Amino acid sequence: MGRVFLVELDGRVYRCKFCKSHLALADDLVSKGFHCRRGKAYLFNTVVNIIVGAKEERMMLSGMHTVADIFCCCCGQIVGWKYEAAHDKNQKYKEGKFVLERGRIIDGIDSEFYLDTHNSMSDGEDA
Repeated sequence: MGRVFLVELDGRVYRCKFCKSHLALADDLVSKGFHCRRGKAYLFNTVVNIIVGAKEERMMLSGMHTVADIFCCCCGQIVGWKYEAAHDKNQKYKEGKFVLERGRIIDGIDSEFYLDTHNSMSDGEDA
């Protein structure tokens, strides 16, 4: 098995809750109004130190999407999903973006970011 080289980010960083690997910068945060099976989730333009799983069709609250689960490359825990394709024209802005589940990320000082969340356009899996 090969060696894992982790990307270290500068600035306000979201980390994997399980192993503390850097995942995303707060500056890359697009929306705090997403939801998943386990609670709140955040949409990001860019995420690092992940492994992208297999693509699958998934019915979300905003319609059908092609998504792939994303896993921390260091510890293997699922941390969210990537939008590969949106079937609805109005949802195309999500393509290529990443969702990190709030309960699976922490900030650089071992606590969750407690940012004001607004329930705007929410998305998530139908449970």
